[in-house]
Amino acid sequence: MTGQQPATRSTGKFVYAFAEGNRHLKDLLGGKGANLAEMTNLGLPVPPGFTITTEACQAYLATGAQPPALAEQITAHLNKLEAAIGRTLGDAGHPLLISVRSGAKFSMPGMMETVLNVGLNDASVVGLAAQTGGEAGDRFAWDSYRRLIQMFGKTVCDVPGEAFEHAIDAAKAAKGVTSDLDLTAADLRALVDSYKKIFVEHAGRDFPQDPREQLDMAVGAVFRSWNSDRAVLYRRQERIPADLGTAVNVQSMVFGNLGADSGTGVAFTRDPGTGARGVYGDYLANAQGEDVVAGIRNTLHLDELEQLDKASYDQLMSIMATLEAHYRDLCDIEFTIERGRLWMLQTRVGKRTAAAAFIIANQLVDEGVIDIDEALGRVSGAQLAHLMFPAFDLDAAPERLAKGIAASPGAAVGTVVFDSRRAAEIVAADPGARVILVRRETNPDDLPGMIAAQGILTSRGGKTSHAAVVARGMGKTCVCGVDALDVDVAGGRFAIGGVTVNDGDTVSIDGTTGAVYLGEVPVRPSEVVQYFEGAVGAEASPLVTAVDRLLRHADGARRLGVRANADTGEDAARARRFGAAGIGLCRTEHMFLGDRRSLVEALVLADTDAARTAALAALLPLQRADFIEIFTAMDGLPVTVRLIDPPLHEFLPDYTELSVKVALAQARGEDAGRDAELLAAVTRMHEQNPMLGLRGVRLGLVIPGLFAMQVRAIAEAAVECARRGGAPKPEIMVPLVGAVQELETVRVEAEKIVDEVVGGHGVDVLIGTMIEVPRAALTAGQIAESAQFFSFGTNDLTQMGWGFSRDDVEGAFFSRYLELGIFGVSPFESIDVDGVGRLVRIAVEEGRTARPDLKVGVCGEHGGDPESVHFFHAVGLDYVSCSPFRVPIARLEAGRAAVASSGSDSR
Repeated sequence: MTGQQPATRSTGKFVYAFAEGNRHLKDLLGGKGANLAEMTNLGLPVPPGFTITTEACQAYLATGAQPPALAEQITAHLNKLEAAIGRTLGDAGHPLLISVRSGAKFSMPGMMETVLNVGLNDASVVGLAAQTGGEAGDRFAWDSYRRLIQMFGKTVCDVPGEAFEHAIDAAKAAKGVTSDLDLTAADLRALVDSYKKIFVEHAGRDFPQDPREQLDMAVGAVFRSWNSDRAVLYRRQERIPADLGTAVNVQSMVFGNLGADSGTGVAFTRDPGTGARGVYGDYLANAQGEDVVAGIRNTLHLDELEQLDKASYDQLMSIMATLEAHYRDLCDIEFTIERGRLWMLQTRVGKRTAAAAFIIANQLVDEGVIDIDEALGRVSGAQLAHLMFPAFDLDAAPERLAKGIAASPGAAVGTVVFDSRRAAEIVAADPGARVILVRRETNPDDLPGMIAAQGILTSRGGKTSHAAVVARGMGKTCVCGVDALDVDVAGGRFAIGGVTVNDGDTVSIDGTTGAVYLGEVPVRPSEVVQYFEGAVGAEASPLVTAVDRLLRHADGARRLGVRANADTGEDAARARRFGAAGIGLCRTEHMFLGDRRSLVEALVLADTDAARTAALAALLPLQRADFIEIFTAMDGLPVTVRLIDPPLHEFLPDYTELSVKVALAQARGEDAGRDAELLAAVTRMHEQNPMLGLRGVRLGLVIPGLFAMQVRAIAEAAVECARRGGAPKPEIMVPLVGAVQELETVRVEAEKIVDEVVGGHGVDVLIGTMIEVPRAALTAGQIAESAQFFSFGTNDLTQMGWGFSRDDVEGAFFSRYLELGIFGVSPFESIDVDGVGRLVRIAVEEGRTARPDLKVGVCGEHGGDPESVHFFHAVGLDYVSCSPFRVPIARLEAGRAAVASSGSDSR
């Protein structure tokens, strides 16, 4: 996605009458124009009009001027509209009034501009009043004129809306009334004079009296509104391409503000909030459409229209049934009643909540309207993710302290704790305690506190920082990168916006929006997660029933397997409950924390073979027990174990803290002892950029016996599980390989150990590698000769492919890159198809050419991203792996990808 407009591909036709289009021309006519055309062709009562295409908008935005042929085409269609209506735009005696509305391909409600009552001026307002008749006609005409000046001034000429609002408020105050309806025709005529003065003051010109000038200026304003700040922000949020442009719909006006027998409303064929069948909508008598949206008066429930105007109500119900049957989906409708006559102004497939999306799709299958494949295509992994996490009930209007990066969805409440160890101690002493771990950033040593906490809040880092990735893996709520948060860990407090929050104070964090609230905000639990955990049955509610049905269908349709990233038996068991078909990434570095840190320190400090052997021997049984637990939880399913990946110095004390500790001891004349030894080791291992230094396979080759110990632990654990009657399926993954020689060296040693331990026990152990270095992807044909499987580590592959550190750049310049359109979405959030994706594609093709039976998967966080899952399906991977809580999302999207590509073999 870029901010540039494409060269127009137009054939020269920029304007279409409604009857010339249909709902399949959304690219050209926009969603609103295409649907107005569809309703016209269905014979529904649609005020006549025409649509100016998105191509005209693209040309306008590219050049700053309307295409030369556009004015002539608008004139031709305007003449036909005037002939059909029997009125002329701007005619003093019998004026035609028109609306000018935006309408992009994708619905962007409220993001772009609309101008109503175009065609009114000082002469035609008199004709409109006479045409309507009486005092009511006078009032209606002058009310319509003041609305035009107000809307035109604000949207076309950037006149501040507050200036008009202050004027009408003053008019009501002078009259001693509170409602616009209590202003008389004389009051409104005076208000028009006030509005004209406001227009001149802010626009620097008189309000245009030429109706055609009004029309042309309004069309230009709608075109420009495509690039308004709010429209750009909305497109970015919804991932709508920036180069589509908007169509403009010009339509004869119908009026809901002609008296008690007139009105306007919105309706839905089903409840967009819950999916329930029924009549849903709002109606406002004696009003125009913007009154409903603005909320200036309380609306009536749509049911009440039946008592006010039964004929119109019955016709509306019939039309709604027609539209839902025609579109085979929930429809969102806008309508106006003009003196007892119903007019349809808009319809579209309606937006709905995530819950309603699943329920409605399920309902339509039961009703025989759509088949289950189409139902699966109408829901998404993003919607399922929304349903899986608890949410705050914001009716309590909590005090929001700050907003950061929404790193891991959910709602968490707890007392603030700044020390990971203390957080773990608090929860160990009281399992019911709820804490929020607050740090500047987290590191592997914080894992115990992260496990204990309800949620994690950091002042640094982004969506792929340590805190974010680990939190998502555990299903923990996390908000990262709250730059305004001044965290004083030593002092046990943080400050923001003049508010100080101390250790023990309560905060609430929303990992779905990134909001941080002071105090406790009520939380609603997710029944969908309760269903996955087995706490409720598939028939618990319409929502759970719908999720269960569509997910089962996705499982039957998908080609991609779905595994989980899990490092403990508990995580593995949860992943299995969530439907994982194995573990795609077991990170062994998480097994070296806590009480085992001293053993790692002994390994690093070892200066003889005997000392190193002793340290490894102490770690072996602990590692073996870890793997037995995981293999047992995943019995019968594959478990990919990654040998230790991060640099060893990450398991040692912080260099600065250790230096201070040693210096203080020396200043006191004390023997620094082990601290001095550790400092020497940390100094010896210090690297300027450790993530590109001694880690992964390099560490295994430099530290003798380290990988061998892990391989032996895996093999012995597998044998023990087999002896107990289990069916372990271990896969050993060598990380950070960049050259086949590295893998071959590790594999030779690993195979010897496996043959020695496993021989005769019927356990098959695969040995493969993690493709996370660009060179590995580009030499995949060579590497595949020594690897039985590939697993793409797309986090590091993205980091190295782009040449930036994910922890440093997200908060530094990603927001600016998104604003500029350089990124449509963070490449750490969704796979960069053109760059990193191409590396994946090359590696798959060349790897399978060298080894046709090569098993290929992905274990980076992209494995749970809905859009990335579709790419991995298309490129031919065998499985994706993601955090346990994202397994259902990946299952659903893998099924949707298969249905979309007509693939349906289950794996």
